[in-house]
Amino acid sequence: MTNSENTWDKLLQIRTTGRDDSGADQYRYPYEPTPYSVLERLANSGLIRKKDVVLDYGCGKGRVDFFLSYQTKSNTIGIEYDERIYRMALENRKTAVSKARTEFVPVRAEEYDVPPEANRFYFFNPFSIELLRKVIARIRESYYGNPREMLLFFYYPSEEYISYLMTVDELEFYDEIDCSDLFEGNEQRERIIVFSIY
Repeated sequence: MTNSENTWDKLLQIRTTGRDDSGADQYRYPYEPTPYSVLERLANSGLIRKKDVVLDYGCGKGRVDFFLSYQTKSNTIGIEYDERIYRMALENRKTAVSKARTEFVPVRAEEYDVPPEANRFYFFNPFSIELLRKVIARIRESYYGNPREMLLFFYYPSEEYISYLMTVDELEFYDEIDCSDLFEGNEQRERIIVFSIY
């Protein structure tokens, strides 16, 4: 696994490996990059294309942003509240092969005004359910201000996340991208649950 992680980092000319708990608390969870094998599966799903703008909540060092902009040619916006980790994303942007299509914003997710062009949203358990509710409210506001097809991707979702998402009127289950075969142990959470807003 590590070999694949290092290979992609090298190809993309970035450094994103390793977990970072330094800025975590009960509301904001540690930085842990999405495995590249999962991102490959997402990129190959056809659900993110060149015309799309992906908002990556809790982007950390920018792996999702650099990978998706490289693989799908989409534009990406990474949201990161931790100033130190945000600076690491900016450092990566200096050398990244896909830097022209990536942007990073140092802001708390629940305070971020979703731009009208954003239509894809990525979450890898970045924060608590309390913050997720506020973020979903902002995404819904953006939808009402500019109705468009919106897809929300939740990698390795908790039961708490799924239970909440199923109760949001405007959200509808859209698809599931199974990732359990990529890892040992047949973990049920190894999947990306996709919701659409209508």
